[in-house]
Amino acid sequence: MPRWKPGSRERLIESALELFTERGLADTSVVDISARAGVTTRTFFRYFPDKREVLFADAETLRSTLVQKMVEARDVGEPLLSVVDVLSSFDWAAAGRDRHRRRQAVLAANPEIAERELAKNDELADAIAEVLHGRGVDAESALLAARVGVAVFRFAYDVWLAGDDRRDLTTITEGVLARLGSMLPDRP
Repeated sequence: MPRWKPGSRERLIESALELFTERGLADTSVVDISARAGVTTRTFFRYFPDKREVLFADAETLRSTLVQKMVEARDVGEPLLSVVDVLSSFDWAAAGRDRHRRRQAVLAANPEIAERELAKNDELADAIAEVLHGRGVDAESALLAARVGVAVFRFAYDVWLAGDDRRDLTTITEGVLARLGSMLPDRP
């Protein structure tokens, strides 16, 4: 019989989200998370340096994946649309909308970690801008497209989380882009 059950990391993440939702971040300890996940605190610390890191468990992998998708994008002739397309076409629903909702609720209730989320978004935008620039988009346009693209996507993501409809994130993002376009006046 094995001494440990597989899937400890995933159970820790799910247990932390459940407890953060039930009790709040401040009133949840690593001991609580470990006990709910059925592992020792030593196992917890193999995966995470502290309880806040659970909320950013896949941040680096996600950033690397999205940046690679930008590298592989067929055309960056319209850089803003390329950025939004890469971000919205990722399979965000794989983890389940409810899990995303719980994570966002914890971030919203804890400004000290919500700030970290914003920093992660900026890091993603900067990395995407580097890719765009490396693919021939001038540096200023690359940075503008990346930052605006991330902001447009984040708005669509928030709409997706708040909604009860079955629209996918790509459809919502396209609607956000259309709305944004309608707000820009035609200029000679």
